[in-house]
Amino acid sequence: MDMKFFEELEAKIPHGEVRTRFAPSPTGYMHVGGIRTALYTWLIARKAGGKFILRIEDTDQERFVEGATDVIYSSLRDAGLTWDEGPDIGGPVAPYVQTERRGLYMPFAELLVEKGCAYRCFCEKTESEEDSGNFDRAEDPCRSLTKEESDRRAAAGEPYVIRQKIPHEGSTTFHDEIFGDISAPNADLDDQVLMKRDGLPTYNFANVIDDHLMGITHVVRGTEYLSSTPKYNLLYEGFGWEPPVYIHCSPVMRDAQHKLSKRHGDPTYDDLLAQGYLREAIINYIALLGWSPAGEREIFSLSELAEAFDLKGISKSPAIFDIVKLTYFNSEYIRALSPEKFLELARPYITKAVPDGMDCELIASLLQQRCEKLTDIPEQLTFLASLPDYGTELYVNKKSKTDEAVSLEMLNSVKPILEGIDVWTQENIHDKLIAYAEANEIKNAKLLWPLRIAISGQTVTPGGAFEIAYLLGKDETMKRIDKGVALLSAFLAERKE
Repeated sequence: MDMKFFEELEAKIPHGEVRTRFAPSPTGYMHVGGIRTALYTWLIARKAGGKFILRIEDTDQERFVEGATDVIYSSLRDAGLTWDEGPDIGGPVAPYVQTERRGLYMPFAELLVEKGCAYRCFCEKTESEEDSGNFDRAEDPCRSLTKEESDRRAAAGEPYVIRQKIPHEGSTTFHDEIFGDISAPNADLDDQVLMKRDGLPTYNFANVIDDHLMGITHVVRGTEYLSSTPKYNLLYEGFGWEPPVYIHCSPVMRDAQHKLSKRHGDPTYDDLLAQGYLREAIINYIALLGWSPAGEREIFSLSELAEAFDLKGISKSPAIFDIVKLTYFNSEYIRALSPEKFLELARPYITKAVPDGMDCELIASLLQQRCEKLTDIPEQLTFLASLPDYGTELYVNKKSKTDEAVSLEMLNSVKPILEGIDVWTQENIHDKLIAYAEANEIKNAKLLWPLRIAISGQTVTPGGAFEIAYLLGKDETMKRIDKGVALLSAFLAERKE
């Protein structure tokens, strides 16, 4: 074999720093579990002052989804998980896309064949070579082929896969930072396919080769890979390489029995953004899905998470994704925004819900402390676009001591006051109405509750009567008051009969 090939690759491997990688497959959307894996991987690198590498594992071409790689890029960038090396920016161990590295894997597989740690299997393909869990290696005649016979059949052009040659006896032990030392009897491990007939490696082989050649020191992945890790370690052993630090994280669940699943309607990262959650709140909450910081604190910025993150805080138990808890986090983040930043984020939702020309800055100031998600905004503003139908029972309020008759009296009282305002400002509306209430010894609530109902048609609104009247403008305010007067007059007349 050309040992210079291996020596040149080994010479490029970076050393002396923590190097982590996020290696998604471009097979769909960025789900919550994937973002959590990327986040933990990023936090380990950032806390240690190391490198975070993005690698695209696209060897499973049958599951490849067009545009999915762009989704990976955009989701990670949006979340603030910037990478130091990757397909789009390069790096010392490029390329960072597995199909662009396809020439690397076969020599390493053949090296394992030379070492007796793998063998060519010429058996007819009867199953997916990506998933060879039902393969009975004890019955495989190719496992015991002599090197000469295997070489002859390969040279003759006979199709084959390369399988890992797992020892029949003994056990394989590896250490995981979360679950400790784990041993598996070798008899329970299958001779997994390393190289497929199409010349591409399987995921299980390529990630070992790439992790080593990229100098990866820490590998974060789900607990579903615990059963495969003994086979990975046997590959490292076969090559004489030191395995990375393993961190296996329990899954993120919809409930106690079911994992999150896009197929079952569970949200992806992009779905959560579209539902009005802030990226900072999403990332903060996802960090706590399976990890507990020291102390009682829950709210962290991304940089604060990098300082606080500790592998000891990762739980062995699955985490339940709680949309109510995420919504709480989101409301806390929204309230903590500067007014300017909230206006920037809220403006698109406001302008879709209200007529042109309304004061978006005032509306945003009224909404910020009442908003749990950005998508809550339009529903809270529908009354500004058109007065909803409502019943006279809304005018009845024990606290403000109003009923239908009192409300009609109050509306008739405020009409000439408002009609007399030439410069329609919130301040003028406030001053005129409060002065009238004081002069006539009327409680503010008694005067303003009927006005609020008449111009909004609802009991709960962002802002009170002054703000709503100002936003609606004089003409619309007077029209709505007239409608309220007519509604109350008709009700009282009917009641008299």
